[in-house]
Amino acid sequence: MTDMEARATLERALAAGMNYVDTAPHYGHGLSERRVGDGLRERQGIVLSTKVGRLLRADPALRGDAERQGFRSPLPFERHFDYSYDGVLRSHEDSLQRLGLARIDLLYVHDIGVRTHGADNGRYFDQLTQGGGLKALERLRDEGAIAGFGVGANEWQVGVEVLQHADCDVMLLAGRYTLLEQGALEQFLPLCLSRQVSVIIGGAYNSGILATGTAPGHAPRYDYGEAPADIVARVARLEAHCREYQVPLAAAALQFPLAHPAVASVLLGLGSPGQVEDTIRLHGFEIPAEFWQGLRDAGLIAPDAPLPTDR
Repeated sequence: MTDMEARATLERALAAGMNYVDTAPHYGHGLSERRVGDGLRERQGIVLSTKVGRLLRADPALRGDAERQGFRSPLPFERHFDYSYDGVLRSHEDSLQRLGLARIDLLYVHDIGVRTHGADNGRYFDQLTQGGGLKALERLRDEGAIAGFGVGANEWQVGVEVLQHADCDVMLLAGRYTLLEQGALEQFLPLCLSRQVSVIIGGAYNSGILATGTAPGHAPRYDYGEAPADIVARVARLEAHCREYQVPLAAAALQFPLAHPAVASVLLGLGSPGQVEDTIRLHGFEIPAEFWQGLRDAGLIAPDAPLPTDR
């Protein structure tokens, strides 16, 4: 994506009334923060979040924009995990510099958990708890430098664990509470509701399969990779139900998570002004109550999942 395409996408989203923007040092190795800051400077009324846990260090050996760690970027920086007290404070300051802004509203601890770190997670979690990472976030909140903090991850279990150590304000959960899977209903969402922790749902399309469906001609993507057969089969059942009611699969996927009382927003990765327009249409698409009840009756969503018609 070019700088011009990124700016046009952001401007269209802001013009449409979308007032929450999320970024991270990890995204494009600093490129996303630079672009977001340039697009938001001098604007008012926008909630901005970024993340801590990865520090970027310059590497003179890096040349060009070949893909690395899932991103193409010309910025010559490599990521290094650091969830310690000093690492969190430095990450916050570095992000302010890359953004070129005076304030960040929300900070998420990025990708703490076994899913990202495997056997090393215990060491990184100790940095966060025993090494003062959470204390640094509390300090930034207490001083008014940020409005709140929480965890941004692809596994709900680590959110539950962090809440045993800190009074978080917000959680960003990607891919684990969607039309396709609702495991977060078991512990995570009830805990957030009882602790008055706002939940932001990312990955509402599960990396794409709930937006594109299972039509032939492309490889459906799930969880940042090619979708396995059992996921494709389940989405095909969801698609059949959508066809019966003439409801776009993506509309149902977008509207479903918003029905949970703990969920404050659904966060989408929009890559063009056209995708912004599609999102506006999908968000406003009228879905009949019988559609949602039919999903529940068919066992396609959890029986205790709140429905948009419950609100």
